[in-house]
Amino acid sequence: MSHIDILKAQLIVDEGKRNKMYLDSKRIESIGIGHNLRDKPISDRAVDIIFEDDVSDAEADIKKLFPSFDDLTDNRKAVVLNMLFNMGLETFSQFHHTIALINSGSYDDAATAMLASAWAVQVGQRADRLADLMRTG
Repeated sequence: MSHIDILKAQLIVDEGKRNKMYLDSKRIESIGIGHNLRDKPISDRAVDIIFEDDVSDAEADIKKLFPSFDDLTDNRKAVVLNMLFNMGLETFSQFHHTIALINSGSYDDAATAMLASAWAVQVGQRADRLADLMRTG
């Protein structure tokens, strides 16, 4: 066992190990094993690892809505994943008409349906950009 293993075991006892942000005894936002977010934001590497985990989860969820997800162009895959990231599975799954249009390959109509939603009003240029990508593939 290395000194890092010993330290980690000690700090888990002393600091705890939490997967969600918490306030430490001094009311400082922290995460993980005593990682002080106020004074030391997470690294770019940590951000990338979290993103990779999130994408993996999102792809598993999106395949529930789009059985032929793997057959979509990379741009269209990115569009539906972007929408899922923004809305979450529960809300995005309510886009029945848009989902059916994408699943049937009616991408131009799907883009139009995307832009006719309250979501498009809320996110503005993001919706315009994603609808263009849906149309052009």
